[in-house]
Amino acid sequence: MSIWWSLHLRREAASVPLARRLLLGTMETAGVDPDVSYDLSIALSEACANAVEHGGAGEGSISEGYRVTAYLDGERCRIEVADAGPGFPPGGAGRAAGRVRPVACDAEHGRGLCLIQELADHVHIGNKPGRGGAVVSFDKILKWREDAPLAAV
Repeated sequence: MSIWWSLHLRREAASVPLARRLLLGTMETAGVDPDVSYDLSIALSEACANAVEHGGAGEGSISEGYRVTAYLDGERCRIEVADAGPGFPPGGAGRAAGRVRPVACDAEHGRGLCLIQELADHVHIGNKPGRGGAVVSFDKILKWREDAPLAAV
């Protein structure tokens, strides 16, 4: 069985827990292992927080929203967060060969992409073609509870 949903959210801090709760509710209903659900919810929160902070055309602009799409399909969950901001600068904003540059553990900013890479199995960080905007997508192999109603067969 497959489940997917897509949200278009305003660039407001309140949108982050909304997306997280929807993901957690979907995964709980499907019967995904709580540890996997928690990891993905943290990664989603970080990606959404980045879209809220950096995903607009101008400072303080919330008119452009961002989109969150989640797919639970068989044994994998894939999540994509895309915004309408300027995207990542050429050269990848500290990324080298698809990896995010580590940040000091006491840094106030800049740890989100590192967390996503640690919590997910595969991560893609890039820009939307054409009109711009950043795209962060990640996936993780799912583990299921024993009583999972929608577990992969």
